[in-house]
Amino acid sequence: MTIVSNDPSLWPVIDAYHFSSYFAVAACVGVTYDWTLTFGQEVELVWRQRWSLMTFLYFCVRYLGILFAALSMFYSLPTILLTDTWVYWFTNLLDWINVLVFAMLWVIIITRLHAMYQGSRKILIFLIVTFLAVNVFDGVVVIMATMHMSGEEYILSGSYQCRLNYPEDVSLLGSIAWILATVWEVLALCLAVWIAVKHFRELRRHSAGGIIGDCFSVLIKTHMAYFASFVAVSCFQLILNLSPTILADLYSLEAETLLGLLQISTVVQAYVLGPRLILGVREYHAKLVANSDAASGGQ
Repeated sequence: MTIVSNDPSLWPVIDAYHFSSYFAVAACVGVTYDWTLTFGQEVELVWRQRWSLMTFLYFCVRYLGILFAALSMFYSLPTILLTDTWVYWFTNLLDWINVLVFAMLWVIIITRLHAMYQGSRKILIFLIVTFLAVNVFDGVVVIMATMHMSGEEYILSGSYQCRLNYPEDVSLLGSIAWILATVWEVLALCLAVWIAVKHFRELRRHSAGGIIGDCFSVLIKTHMAYFASFVAVSCFQLILNLSPTILADLYSLEAETLLGLLQISTVVQAYVLGPRLILGVREYHAKLVANSDAASGGQ
């Protein structure tokens, strides 16, 4: 059922909807711009290298990210008329892209941690078990949201909108899924920092820095940048979930600004810094190979 209204009291809702679309456009522009900046590195470090699991994950994260940003921008445009059926499929597609991409990002982080712990089987098993538990729960939440989602179409003063409704238990499960994901990210960071500190102490004790120390520096640097964006996402999410002022008026300028910043931070974390987790390490190894060839050529 489509609800048509020209009630002036609904203009703040229309303005909020228009305002939120700017953040979707900004996120799409940011992802596309980062892709253009790193495309040369991508060709050199990914396209021209031997295919591996990391190559597959890079392409999936990078290009699903571009697709996600483009669809989110299209979905947010107030001049696009989408029926509740189309909104249903759009929302489900975006949700599943997010689930798949974050699962791939965690596979990348598990691989990095496994290498940092020198192939420790205990660490690998622990990370895989926790990874599966969190992602299976995320998948169940998305399936339940898909099954119980309902929508209403609105045409408010010529602006097309669609409101999605979820049962309270599904919203609660979504909050639990977010908490579990946060715990997993914090755990991964702690494991990375712990092994890095341990290795740096050993290198200092034995005065054997050099390549190994530099490699760990690269791993920690890229991981810290990724985690910093996750902290920003978590902070915005906490404010949105716990602030009574925001919850009382989700169409206020403050609420829409936080929602927009949350959207941009999530996109940056997954689809900008995510691919750079792989590019950063590959760029470092490429420089090592180039320096080694230069040194051997000079001799």
